[in-house]
Amino acid sequence: MDSQPVRRYLDSAATSWPKPEAVLAASAEAARSVGAAAGRGTHQAAQAADRMRRLARRRAADLLGGVDPSRVALPAGGTLGLNMAIHGVLQPGDRVIATAADHNASLRTLHFLAQREEIELTVVPCDSRGWVDPAAIERAWRPATRLVVCSHAANVTGMVQDAAAMANIAHGRGGLLLLDAAQTLGQIPCDVPGYGADIVVAPAHKWLQGPSGAAILWVREGIDLVPLVQGGTGTQSDSLEMPEAFTDRMEPGTPDLPALAGLTAAVDWLERFSISAVAAHCRSLAQAAADGLRAVAGVRVIGGGQVGVPIVSFTAEGYDPAELALLLEQLAGIEARAGYHCAALVHEHLSTAAGGTLRVSFGPHNTDEDVAILVETMGQLLQRSLSSSVAGALGSDLSSRSIPPWQK
Repeated sequence: MDSQPVRRYLDSAATSWPKPEAVLAASAEAARSVGAAAGRGTHQAAQAADRMRRLARRRAADLLGGVDPSRVALPAGGTLGLNMAIHGVLQPGDRVIATAADHNASLRTLHFLAQREEIELTVVPCDSRGWVDPAAIERAWRPATRLVVCSHAANVTGMVQDAAAMANIAHGRGGLLLLDAAQTLGQIPCDVPGYGADIVVAPAHKWLQGPSGAAILWVREGIDLVPLVQGGTGTQSDSLEMPEAFTDRMEPGTPDLPALAGLTAAVDWLERFSISAVAAHCRSLAQAAADGLRAVAGVRVIGGGQVGVPIVSFTAEGYDPAELALLLEQLAGIEARAGYHCAALVHEHLSTAAGGTLRVSFGPHNTDEDVAILVETMGQLLQRSLSSSVAGALGSDLSSRSIPPWQK
């Protein structure tokens, strides 16, 4: 019987795997040893649960450049966080600018409100790399514009947007910037609080290396959100009104304590090895993959092959992306994502509207060998042996890199 190929997980942009052992251990310990509901009760376990939630909030605030923890909410996911922000900040008649490179988590939410004629929505284009020119936002601005929504990095191409320029445009006109940092928090250090935006949302399960079931929603002081969800908070329970405190209003219901414990451990893990070092490792693998794939005749690397965050999308002559994903797994154990990647509008600008792309994304536990096997297998699938240009693209730089400390 033929043995199964080694599993090569290249889908960290969807969700990171494998999780650091410290993250798994923290989540398990919270479930096994604490088990209580945060903010509900005065017994020791409930108090311990509440301390764990407060610690997760503080560590998230640290990650966002030292923002005020009292302005950080911990929703159950990034999509929920974006919905909370968008529904919470907008009022009937507001105008919103979004971008064609954005994720459906924000675009579908905005489309829903526009279809109901509650807001006016303008979507500015991106180029063939997935990059959005901030000048397009400036040109699209109208007096009623209140909010700019932008994915900090395009999840199909990895192109990083100029958040600082977008924030300057919005702030100079009395508007706000909402940044979907799903593909950047944990990859791009937050040297300016909140990346200079007014609202930032990011899930724990992608580049933060945390579990699903937790996310970060930061809202700058002075911005009020109408709660999307109402219910019990464990505070002011003798009133039918939602509490005034931001975190209470944004976090009704029982929190997922194991997920929050895992989020804390993930931030600790990232800071232990440094976000810059982890990101440099991931990007170097992605850049090597992009260079190697570009040297395979018949492969088109989307966006020109210059890596922003460690995402590489490509197509191959004669293959549908879904078929290609299946073959890569069968032949080489490569787990990649095919299709449109929950990004409805970007493919028109990338010339990939027919079937989307095959996307690979490299996490901290990927290796040089993963890159080599990917490129070699693509060469075999296209019935062309690896040329000298491919070998050069893989080259000595790959084999000579030191092993990151988290892989030892």
